[in-house]
Amino acid sequence: MEMNLQVRQALAADCLLGEGVVWDAARGIVWFVDIKRQRLWHFDPANGSNGYTQAPAQIGWALPAEGGLLLCGLKDGLYTFAPEREVFTRLGPVPGEPAGNRLNDACTDPWGRVWFGSMDDGESAASGRFYVFDRGTIRAAGPAGIAITNGPAVNAAGTRIYFTDTLGQKIFVADLSAAGAGEPRLFADIGALFPEAYPDGPVIDAEDHLWTGLYHGSCLARFAPDGTLVATQAMPARDITKLAFGGADLKTGFVTTATKNMSGRDMVHMPQAGSLFAFDAPVAGFAQPIARLG
Repeated sequence: MEMNLQVRQALAADCLLGEGVVWDAARGIVWFVDIKRQRLWHFDPANGSNGYTQAPAQIGWALPAEGGLLLCGLKDGLYTFAPEREVFTRLGPVPGEPAGNRLNDACTDPWGRVWFGSMDDGESAASGRFYVFDRGTIRAAGPAGIAITNGPAVNAAGTRIYFTDTLGQKIFVADLSAAGAGEPRLFADIGALFPEAYPDGPVIDAEDHLWTGLYHGSCLARFAPDGTLVATQAMPARDITKLAFGGADLKTGFVTTATKNMSGRDMVHMPQAGSLFAFDAPVAGFAQPIARLG
């Protein structure tokens, strides 16, 4: 079912690889990154104010954390970011990560843990895997041997976690608890549904449905908890990376997009690609837990 929502350009950010969009409820703003331009963006939907801070390396994600900080995943490890001072502070590397890898996407769970993935910066070698950051400790958790990881995404109850294998065109799900994640199983075969598209960042809504951006798919797709495709939403860009629910009622969808694989001809047909987009969602999201640092 096509949703036919009215999508608007929220910010002409001209991203090469817009990603990692997240709603910061405490500040009432959206954070997102342009990985390849090493930019951490902020956008206030109430008044349109926006800007970016240049990160010291490629930045895959930034999540609201304790003490008014953001926890960020950069190419060479984890950092905190102090928004008021615009200062990045390195916490340390991810143990065992190859030099050619970078960090790509992340989420928090109800216990304040941060789940994140690594990937080959060249987007071909199966050197990526998933990790969990638990109050200062990093350990491998979830699937490994993946060229481009995306997600994870955790549902509101904290009972399920989703992992995306982008080049493999598959989304996996595992049971989740305070003890950690169980064995992943196939949730959705995106290649069978959208042969030319690749699943990118996932997010879960308040009805326990999963939404994913479709890179090279020009749309978002929404799945029921049993993995059934229930709806799509066309977007005015080809390479859709991630959705976040924000606003006071958590019913505004904010969507990041990319242009790094688009030609000049592609841009003529989709001149707003690379923007942050927004729409009024038919369902709300849920409040994201803040990351616990220690």
